[in-house]
Amino acid sequence: MPELSRFFGIVIAMYYKDHTRPHFHAKYAGQTGVFSLPELRLIEGTLPKRVISLVLEWAFDHRDELLRDWDLARARQPLLPIAPLD
Repeated sequence: MPELSRFFGIVIAMYYKDHTRPHFHAKYAGQTGVFSLPELRLIEGTLPKRVISLVLEWAFDHRDELLRDWDLARARQPLLPIAPLD
């Protein structure tokens, strides 16, 4: 699982073998959520509300980079890191 970013204990990643609509994974304290792209909403899993808010704030700031990495993952190319939430 290629890690794209890490902030406040949250790990953001994408899988190369995912074949559904564009999305990314957020992991925090043993919980995982899946967020859709480009809608940027939680579509699977459970995370604390505060973590969801932080992930969405970060994702809105980096939507283009997330879509770029999705295209790279689909092409099985190395993913590019994305800056963490400040």
